[in-house]
Amino acid sequence: MDLISQNHQSRNPNTSLSTQTPSSFSPPPSPSRYENQKRRDWNTFCQYLRNHHPPLSLASCSGAHVLDFLRYLDQFGKTKVHHQNCAFFGLPNPPAPCPCPLRQAWGSLDALIGRLRAAYEENGGAPESSPFGSRSVRIFLREVRDFQAKSRGVSYEKKRKRVNNKQITQSQPPLPQQPQQEQGQSMMANYHHGAT
Repeated sequence: MDLISQNHQSRNPNTSLSTQTPSSFSPPPSPSRYENQKRRDWNTFCQYLRNHHPPLSLASCSGAHVLDFLRYLDQFGKTKVHHQNCAFFGLPNPPAPCPCPLRQAWGSLDALIGRLRAAYEENGGAPESSPFGSRSVRIFLREVRDFQAKSRGVSYEKKRKRVNNKQITQSQPPLPQQPQQEQGQSMMANYHHGAT
């Protein structure tokens, strides 16, 4: 009993619960799911650059390297993307299995690029020099979206926003079209032919 009473009397005032303010009890706010995912994506991309042969610095990274990274990620995809000669091309719910490859879904790639763009800027990169916002990456994402929409028979229409009980469509001016032979051939060639 003596030992217990001595412990109460010799309490350190700096660690005593009674001397701390209520605000000091709350743990620091945990990062959101978005922040955690952005950090994981950034670490994965940086690891990809370190493992590249030869290793790349972030300063020397270009849109072409980002495209290589996206193609690398395709091997972990879970979305069935039918080839144009597949019997199930354009069917949203194919009735039987087929040998077409699994890919990263367009929406996942689009969200990934958005998180990497934000992480790039948070880590000191200038928005205008971001390889994640390069023209080649934007074209690649648009082509993946269009091809997956045709392949899977799904529409990726932009959602309409409601303003004052009226529906308006958010539209952007169309980018000038390149001839079909040039457009995306270099970027999408590996995408269609099963690069993993």
